[in-house]
Amino acid sequence: MTDDPVSKAGLIGAARDAATKTREEIAARHLRPSGQRGQSSARGVHHIALLSSDVERTVDFYQGLLEFPLTEMFENRDYGGSTHFFFDIGNGNALAFFDLPGLGLSAYAEVLGGLHHLAISVAPDRWQHLKGKLDAAGVPYAHVDGSSIYFADPDGARLELISDPLGEMYGKPVM
Repeated sequence: MTDDPVSKAGLIGAARDAATKTREEIAARHLRPSGQRGQSSARGVHHIALLSSDVERTVDFYQGLLEFPLTEMFENRDYGGSTHFFFDIGNGNALAFFDLPGLGLSAYAEVLGGLHHLAISVAPDRWQHLKGKLDAAGVPYAHVDGSSIYFADPDGARLELISDPLGEMYGKPVM
């Protein structure tokens, strides 16, 4: 996945130094230690909705390859003829899709306000198992930092399977 932004070098020199300085300033103003943060008003992720160009291909990929069970499927209330369908991604969270037939959707593109990637936590043994399934299926991926693999779904949405515990990334607490 050499064209994937997660594998590109990024900023260099003065531009990278400026970005680092800005990030540190924002963190100093807004980031608080765990015991000093307010409680979130949210209960969790109900579902994240992505777009699918082919319902069956999406089901084959997410349920067949990634082993996320299909849990529900019904007509989208906002777009007649469209299918709204859901997969269990564990811990009471769902990944949903719309197919929106006839809308003339374009190929996946990174845009401001759009999806960069969706990181899904899996236990280390499941991570290894799914990595093997991606290999067997010929799905290209980038293996980053030992516990993350990045790849694209059939419509180009970027996914990450991460074997770090929930609330932790690369040995650092993020919650």
